[in-house]
Formats: sequence, structure tokens, C-alpha cells
Amino acid sequence: MPQELPGLYYDDEKNRYFPIKPRIPGSSSVPPSQNKPLSSSVQATKLFPQTSAPTSRLLHLRELNGGCFCYDRGRHSFQEEFHKLHASKPVVWRYGGTDTNLTGVNIRFSALEHTQIDVQTLDGQMETEVLLAGSIDGSLSLLKVGSQHHFDYGITYIPNHVWPFTKGEAENGKTPPYVWRPAAAPLRMPSRISSLRLCEKQSFFSNNDSKVQCALITTLGSENSGGFIYILNLLEPVDFTSRLDQRLRTVASFDHTIWTADYNSHKAQVVIGTNAGAALVDVERGTSKWVCRSKSDVFALQFDQTGNIVLCGLRNGAIVTLDVRENQERIVSRLTKLQTPYSSSGRSNRRKWFEIRGLVSPSHTIYMPSSISSLVSLQSYDQYFLASSMDGWMKLYDHRLTKRGAVQSYGGHVNSHSRIQLAVDQYERFVMSGGEDCYLRLWSIKSGKMLFEEKISNSIPTTICSSFCFAQRGYTVI
Repeated sequence: MPQELPGLYYDDEKNRYFPIKPRIPGSSSVPPSQNKPLSSSVQATKLFPQTSAPTSRLLHLRELNGGCFCYDRGRHSFQEEFHKLHASKPVVWRYGGTDTNLTGVNIRFSALEHTQIDVQTLDGQMETEVLLAGSIDGSLSLLKVGSQHHFDYGITYIPNHVWPFTKGEAENGKTPPYVWRPAAAPLRMPSRISSLRLCEKQSFFSNNDSKVQCALITTLGSENSGGFIYILNLLEPVDFTSRLDQRLRTVASFDHTIWTADYNSHKAQVVIGTNAGAALVDVERGTSKWVCRSKSDVFALQFDQTGNIVLCGLRNGAIVTLDVRENQERIVSRLTKLQTPYSSSGRSNRRKWFEIRGLVSPSHTIYMPSSISSLVSLQSYDQYFLASSMDGWMKLYDHRLTKRGAVQSYGGHVNSHSRIQLAVDQYERFVMSGGEDCYLRLWSIKSGKMLFEEKISNSIPTTICSSFCFAQRGYTVI
């Protein structure tokens, strides 16, 4: 057995030591085992208090000490503490009626993305903020978001203030955005829309002017047919008077349920998670190959930055790492047998075995106590990813240190059986999620502190996008 060396970790497959990079600056030094899920939201607030230093105190400390200062028995960055303070006081608006179509039929949303695209208007081409929403009945809608609410056609949804409860505490002088739906009926898919992913030309870390070139859309499938994969062209200017199906292309279909998908912009590939494993699809050719065969459903998927590695979150709580590079195809048929440390049914203490066929790295396999509901890879720290399970656990992991457990834990999340998503802001400072108790919560990724916790609706906000818009029975925008 290789011995533990300070500052190094041992890779079993490569049979050598590698240096350990320091953890995310500012992350908690408390062992992950001490951060356990809390049954009470009040206990969670006490364990993870909001930023205690007011704005005036932060400014005073910055004037005396510069960008870094000591406060409350710790050393802090003024910029980070200011962002935490700002995030702990969000302004929330609800757009009632956006959950129904033009005939008044309820179309509760199952997927949501918020972005900016080029739109063709009577005044010419302009960049416009939009919401792309998919519903449980298969309807796909493109809604315009803006400060002006007067349009010649369509329906305008006026925002209602939700939080803070006292309007005087809201940001002064900031006009809430309006949401507008075109008069044309939404595009109907064969079944429920299971996932929506925006595909950019380049990452925002390398080019701030990156444009969204398309949207990946998958349908869940039904009793009569399996799931479908579609690509929606968003690179060309959008005309709201035209139908969306004119820019929609069918990539492939499967005789399986498609739970989730992710897009690899490096190679124009799509990886999908199904009830039979994970498959890799060539967007241009429409050809597919199975990179993972499993008896456990793949509920969550995520490419890494290189596009060579895929994280798969399974129904039985395992998170496996797949190598999907083309030069590895010859050994994909290798059978890897993994053992779960718990019973998938929850009624027995017997250890269960499950088989995965594919290029899986056993040394990088993680087990969570319940089904995986969401996975998010961090771009600024390429070895880190967030994971949540259906029993309420939320954790931050390092690919290189999976045997040592989680790097960070986030307390207070409430879940038991829903596939609730996690959302991370553009600068990867905060993570947000809804709970089955109808609370909306926001944590600092680095410190693990809960910055916001409030019940602002009577339904579970299961669908959240990276700009912190979430859908329940209507839109709510923060």
C-alpha cells in the first residue's frame, strides 16, 4: 500500500504521486463529516449564519486595512464579503400566469434557461434577454425579458414583488424586468422536455463576448416512443413572429427514457443519461454509441472542461467517472463491477452489487446515500464539482481526493424524492437550490455558509438556471 505523503496524492491507475493543489481559497477547514444535513431550517441558519458585517463596517475595515482584513476571528477579503452581503439580500419578483398557455391550460415547467441572443425587430437587430422554457406537456416557449412592457402583440406579464416582504427594503430605483410571450402557440414536442442546455462557442472565462450558438433539448419519452434529442439554432437572429420549429433539428431518437443530457462544444457531441446507461451522440452525423451500460438510471450528467471525462450520477447514489475519448473505444467493452455500501430499496442492510460496462475509474467512484439529483462542474476550479442527492445532501468534491470524502458540505437543504436542480452563478461564488419545504436557499461555495433562506412560494422550485431564475407554478426572477 502506498504511504500518505504530505502535499501529494497517489493515483492507483498511473502508479505515481501527484501534488495536491490548495483547496478553493476561503473554503471551510471543518471536516466534511461535521457538516451534516439539518432537519430544521432554524438550526441551519444558526450553523451557517449570514454575513454578519454590515456594509458600513466592511467599508470602514477596508479603509483601515485595505482589501484584506481581520474580522470575527478570521481573515476576509473585502470583495468576497461584499458579494456575500449582496447575495444575502436578493430581490424576488413573481410572474403569475406564465405557467399557462394561451388557452389557459396549465403547462408547469420542467426545464429553464436564461440567456441573451440576437433578435430581429422592426428597429433592426439587437441583443435581447430571453427565457427558454420547456414544460411537462412538451411545450417549448421562448419568452422575452426586458424593462419595456408595451408590445404590439402577445402577452405581457407584469412582475409582482415577493421579497423582501417590506417593499422599502428593495433596491431603490431598479425597474423590475417584464416577461413577454409571443402570440404564436408554443412548439409542441412528442413528450415531456427533460433537459435544456445552452451551447456557447467559447467559455466566458476565455472570451466575455461569447455567443450562444444553439440549445440542446431532450424529451423524456412516453409509453409509445422513447426520448428524442433536438438542437435549436440560436446563432442566427430570432424573429418572434416566426415559428420555433423552423430552426429546430432532430439529432437522434432512442428506445429509452432520456433523463438528462450535456453538450460538448469542443467536439459537437452530446452525452445523454437514460434508464439503460449513458450514450454519446455525434451532433452532425446523428450517430450514437454507448459509453456506459448500467442497470441503474443515469439521473445527472456533466462533461468536464476538456470534454474527455463525463460524470454520471446514478439512481442508486453512485457518481462514476467515464473516459469518453475516441482512442479508448477498444477497451470500452471492459466490465467494471462496483459495490454500493447501502441498500437501494432502503429496506435492508445487505450490500448490493451493480454492474457498469464502460471505461469507469473505480478509484474515482463516489457513493452518496441516495439517488443523485444534480451535478455541476466548476469551470474556475477544474477538479471540483458539486453534487446533491435526493435525501438532502449537498457536497463539493475534488476529483483527485475522492477517497478522502467531500471538500465542503452545505447544510439545510431539504429533499426526499424530488430531482431538484442546483444552480451556480456565472462567477461561481454561490450555489442555489429549492427544497421540498418550498424554501429557497443560497450558499457560499467557498465557505459553505448559508446566505439566504426564505419561503417565498407554496410550491417546490425544482427548475433553476445559472442566472438564478427558477420555475415553479410560474416564473420568479431574482
